[in-house]
Amino acid sequence: MANIEAALRSAHAAAAAKTSNVLAAAEDEVSAAIASLFGAHGQAYQALSAQAAQFHQQFVQLLNAGVAQYAGAEAANTGPLQTLEQDVLGVINAPTEILLGRPLIGNGANGFTDANGVGTPGQAGGILWGNGGNGGTSTANFVSGGAGGAAGLFGNGGAGGGGGGSASGGSGGAGGLIYGAGGAGGRGGPSVLMTAGVGGAGGSAGLFGNGGLGGAGGVGGLEAGGGGGVGGNGGFFYGNGGGGGVGGTSLDNGGAGGAGGHGGVLAGDGGAGGGGGQATDQNNAPVGGRGGNGGTAGALFGNGGVGGHGGGALNGGAGGNGGGAALFGNGGGGGDGSGGLGGGAGGAGGNAILVGNGGNGGNGGSGLSHGTGGAGGTGGAIFGAHGTNGAS
Repeated sequence: MANIEAALRSAHAAAAAKTSNVLAAAEDEVSAAIASLFGAHGQAYQALSAQAAQFHQQFVQLLNAGVAQYAGAEAANTGPLQTLEQDVLGVINAPTEILLGRPLIGNGANGFTDANGVGTPGQAGGILWGNGGNGGTSTANFVSGGAGGAAGLFGNGGAGGGGGGSASGGSGGAGGLIYGAGGAGGRGGPSVLMTAGVGGAGGSAGLFGNGGLGGAGGVGGLEAGGGGGVGGNGGFFYGNGGGGGVGGTSLDNGGAGGAGGHGGVLAGDGGAGGGGGQATDQNNAPVGGRGGNGGTAGALFGNGGVGGHGGGALNGGAGGNGGGAALFGNGGGGGDGSGGLGGGAGGAGGNAILVGNGGNGGNGGSGLSHGTGGAGGTGGAIFGAHGTNGAS
């Protein structure tokens, strides 16, 4: 509204000179009378415009006052409603917190880094509903990250915290017993003179839900990078396994990728294997990390997880093997080896069981000496083609 007022004022000011001071077309009395008439009309319009502008300004002031009063009333009402909600939840959660040490409804509190550099675990979520809290990150050497909190009947597990120097990352919290995903594992701790920390394992699901991702391996220096964490398993009835964590990079050898989690017991795909970590030293012929194996599928339905790619280095890392299939499903493809002076071998393809195709083998890495391609997986006993061998 204020912008409209400013635009009108500008338009009136621009028109004032041309409408209130009209020059006569000639020096006769008729022309002078006509000019005087139009000038009088212009002056009357300018006076009316000034009154309208004043009314508009008062109207804008009233609107602003109304907005301020509404905002104040809204803020005044928000506080009591939030307090009421907290009071109600406090009454509901008090018995279970006293007896079991966890709320009935609500998310668990996140962990933190204490004064000693230790990452504390995340708290469990509410028994009926609630996500687990995330674990705290450790900053002290050789101290693992805090574990993620478990969920209740419904909810997701909390993520694990990062590990301190050379220490493992915290494991992810379990997903809800009925439904919910597992939490991701924490990153492994870095190191310069020692092997870096392993990534934390992903949390597993309950009855329905996907497993959590494995944590990445820690970054190394003169020694190897940390291995990637294992992916969490899928839910019992249905759920995909979590992917394995990526291996940590290093000047020396790269960390191995984490294995993918298993698919749900009845149905679900296996998680993909994590990629191997890179080795960046160009003088001491380091080896790239091996790719993680793909997770196996559920018992009845599901595909095996693909193997992870080998890590790059002067000597390329080997690819991970593909995961096996369920009774009905395809085997996972093997991961490719990485290239270098010496190429890494490709991973083998996963096997099918009854109905499904075998996974293709991974290709060997290129280099002065090529890596060997992985063998293809076998097809299903009733129906299915064998996987092709990877290129060498």
